[in-house]
Amino acid sequence: MTEAMHVILIVEDDEAIQSVLRMLFEGNGFRVVIAATAARGEVAARLHKPDIIVVDLGLPDDDGVTLIARIRAWSPVPLIVLSARVSETQRVAAFDRGADDYVLKPFSAPELLARTRAMLRRHVRGALPMGVLQLGAISIDMSRRVVQTREGREVRLTPIEHRILESLVRHGDRIVTHAALIREVWGPNRDDSRALRVYIGSLRRKLEPDPSRPKHILTELGIGYRLVFPTDREHGHALH
Repeated sequence: MTEAMHVILIVEDDEAIQSVLRMLFEGNGFRVVIAATAARGEVAARLHKPDIIVVDLGLPDDDGVTLIARIRAWSPVPLIVLSARVSETQRVAAFDRGADDYVLKPFSAPELLARTRAMLRRHVRGALPMGVLQLGAISIDMSRRVVQTREGREVRLTPIEHRILESLVRHGDRIVTHAALIREVWGPNRDDSRALRVYIGSLRRKLEPDPSRPKHILTELGIGYRLVFPTDREHGHALH
């Protein structure tokens, strides 16, 4: 029985780069889908359900960051930015909207391939449970990214807050180090410890009954954070 091919969607308008990427990925066992605009990229993402997406930011009809946000609103698919934009502000904007990694042009083909494979491995190992997570009076639909109170009021989380929560859920009741959380949320080679603390504080204000005495998102001093699920006796099944 042959292994199923991974589908990679490339959203890039430069035909020369399209050709290079097609040869790179098809030569390494991927099925390649190419879209030259943001609009076609979103349609292709919904139609082909790719395993991973590589997206340029400078698209002819819209900014790639906007496309990332639109895709991230309904899909947890791994997303790699491939762009010539070098400013920190632009990179941060891409990560804030939901990018998993950022590769600068001109790029190394072996490095891009290695990053793509690593991203797929992490995504498979860290696949999210698709049920509804219950944290006290808060229910979190992991597949739909919908957070509600017991009364049905929606609790709005930012994309970064969703990604932090998803990372904590993936690790179950285990400690997630600061470095691991930062890597999973903002990508490699980043040091956003202060931003992580700010976002954790915001998540607690939205999800904890008493943010000053958290019951679910616990700090492991000097190490990281841990998500504590309610016990069956207290709240019923934590995930159903």
